[in-house]
Amino acid sequence: MKILFVEDDRMNRRVVRDMLAVAGASMEEAEDGPAGLAMVETDDYAVVLLDLRMPGMDGFEVLARIRGRGDAKGQVPIIVVTADTAPDLRERCLTLGADEILFKPVAMDALFDAMGRILARDEGGGVIL
Repeated sequence: MKILFVEDDRMNRRVVRDMLAVAGASMEEAEDGPAGLAMVETDDYAVVLLDLRMPGMDGFEVLARIRGRGDAKGQVPIIVVTADTAPDLRERCLTLGADEILFKPVAMDALFDAMGRILARDEGGGVIL
C-alpha cells in the first residue's frame, strides 16, 4: 500500500513514515502543496495524509484542488493531519472533502484506525492495518 504525506515539517514526515513502516506500508513525501499535487497527478495512492498549515499553498487549497478533479484521482481518501485546533476546522475540512481529521501529535493507533475505516469503507470491508 502506497501512501502520500504532504507535510512541510521533515520531522513530522519521519515520525509518520516510521509508524507506517510498522504496518508494512510505504510512504512517499511531499514537502509542500504544489509538490503534493504533482505527485497525485503522476501516481496512485491508497491514502493521502495532508497537513493544513504549510507555507505557500496550504492544505485547504490542496484538498480543494484534489477534490475538484473530475477523475478517479479526485476520489483518493484524504486524512488531514494537523496541529490546528480552530473551532470550525473539522466541519471546514469535511465540507471540502476530507475523509478524516487527526490532530498532532498523531498516535499510531489513531492513524491506523482512521486508515482502516476509510479503506474498509472504500473497498467494501476487510482491510486491517
